[in-house]
Amino acid sequence: MTPMCGMAVDCEQDCRKKGCIFVPGQAIWRPVSVRLGLMIVSRLSETVPVASPPVRKGLIRRLYDWTLRVAEGPRAIPILGLVSFAEASFFPVPPDPILMAVALSRPDRAIRAALWCTLMSVLGGLFGYAIGAGLYELVGRPIIEAYRLQDAFAVFRDGFAEWGAWIIVAKGLTPIPFKLVTIAGGVAQMNLPAFVLACALTRGARFLFVAWLFRMYGARARTVIDTHFYPLFWGGMFVLALGVGAVFLF
Repeated sequence: MTPMCGMAVDCEQDCRKKGCIFVPGQAIWRPVSVRLGLMIVSRLSETVPVASPPVRKGLIRRLYDWTLRVAEGPRAIPILGLVSFAEASFFPVPPDPILMAVALSRPDRAIRAALWCTLMSVLGGLFGYAIGAGLYELVGRPIIEAYRLQDAFAVFRDGFAEWGAWIIVAKGLTPIPFKLVTIAGGVAQMNLPAFVLACALTRGARFLFVAWLFRMYGARARTVIDTHFYPLFWGGMFVLALGVGAVFLF
């Protein structure tokens, strides 16, 4: 039985002589070894939170996250301009995903990014026009053959002869490779001022619409994308494939 101070011992000094701890107000003493044992048991009985293992993301989701991180930094606008220029003449990847990422991560510079994208795309279109006008056999034909666009290229070349700049207006907003339009315009020797004006109108309308859309609804869109990333991705790829197929078939 644990002795009570005032009954089994006379005072606090007597408790300490016996290697005990005096607890005022409660009038009890406990050996140091007992108290330490109780503390150890109490610590061991505490529930230790177990961290859940990290969720491994797929390659496409990691690429999406990386694109958003780049879009928030200072390199986003130069990269966007480079891709816009290259896509209009030889590069296969359109600038729209990067523009969307910039608008999602930094809505304050979405319109400026769209204007920059338009300018660089028009300059890239002029480069594609130059390839078609003077370097088609050396550079243009290998580009068209590399992407297996020979039949579509022949359709566009003939379309320029019949419709002129209107074919750029009609096709510039669609997901067809823009390099197809610019190189074919050079081969057809299309009127250069009309070519530049048509490219600026169609590419500007496309990029400004994307920037405005993601600037207005970007926060909600990002929440939905983060929650349903893969269904939206594969659904978007399916719709894109249907759009490209419809453009080339009709």
